[in-house]
Amino acid sequence: MISVSSVSKHYGDFAALHDVSVEVESGSLTALLGPSGSGKSTLLRVIAGLEVPDEGTVILEDRDVTRLAPQQRDIGFVFQHYAAFKHMTVRDNVAFGLKVRKRPKAEITAKVDELLGIVGLAGYQDRYPSQLSGGQRQRMALARALAVEPKVLLLDEPFGALDANVRAELRAWLRRLHDEVHVTTVLVTHDQEEAMELADRIVVLNAGRVEQVGAPRELYDAPTNEFVMGFLGPVARLGDGLVRPHDLVLRTDPDGIGVEAQIARIVHLGFEVRVELELAGEADGVYAQLTRHEAEQLELHEGDIVYVRRDGVKSLPSAA
Repeated sequence: MISVSSVSKHYGDFAALHDVSVEVESGSLTALLGPSGSGKSTLLRVIAGLEVPDEGTVILEDRDVTRLAPQQRDIGFVFQHYAAFKHMTVRDNVAFGLKVRKRPKAEITAKVDELLGIVGLAGYQDRYPSQLSGGQRQRMALARALAVEPKVLLLDEPFGALDANVRAELRAWLRRLHDEVHVTTVLVTHDQEEAMELADRIVVLNAGRVEQVGAPRELYDAPTNEFVMGFLGPVARLGDGLVRPHDLVLRTDPDGIGVEAQIARIVHLGFEVRVELELAGEADGVYAQLTRHEAEQLELHEGDIVYVRRDGVKSLPSAA
């Protein structure tokens, strides 16, 4: 269990964190999600002991570690950049923390072989970091962090330096790895899809404050405010509220409920179709996200007049 209570952190006049309280359950994978400058990396660094909060406390497994150095916290840390020892082989990189702790040689060999098998690097023991791909180097970094059996694993944008295809592959791999080792994990990311796919719970941060905490589906379906709704996916403003584009219904005939709109553009996105709309009397347009089947049934064309409404009550009242 990680318990962050009423933590604030300032850099001069800038408040990076303001009265932040977060709890991370033991064995869970929690994502800290937010835009640049939201405080997510600062919060991770406070948990790690790389930053000392101005106010508040950090409890790890019932131990107050607020003023303890990182090496006294029993954590593993993986950064966006791999920070590998270039002159060491994969085996020696993974074994480094165990050697520092003076573990028996046989124990180190067995542990390293086990971890390299888990992370998919069996057979790469004698290679050097320069001989690995970016994804393989990040797997090595995770194996090195896990080798010392930390109580907490902290990941700071671990896939940010990788291309989109490798990121997607490693996200799926990291989730499988977590389900196997069950170490309490905190992941910093600005990628909404990454957080939704990986995390058991998401902490949404904005301007140094916690906006909402919950399971991915809870945050997506029941956001507490416009910021959370907009940050966790596309939104459309219809009338006095916000709504998800895929929760908009189009009709070709007036039904007495829908708002009149003209189709400005139709974009085919494989199995989905984006219908961009200009609303009567509104300067800003909206777009609806339909399945290809729905679009084909409606026989839509650019320039057509349609009527758009919310599907049910899936909307968030606007603060504007």
